[in-house]
Amino acid sequence: MTRSPEDDKRIESRAELLPEESRAGSDDPEAQAEAILEESDERIDDPEGTRRDSTQTPGP
Repeated sequence: MTRSPEDDKRIESRAELLPEESRAGSDDPEAQAEAILEESDERIDDPEGTRRDSTQTPGP
């Protein structure tokens, strides 16, 4: 995946740990943020697939 400057800003802002996350620790908050945003973007790009694959997302 090629990251744009906008992607970098999103990742950087999400990589800032909350106090409880800081206490728990994180080996690589930036990598975690990138993975979470990538999965989120996939769900946004394919709402039908998300609805089909998830028991928590109600269907139409």
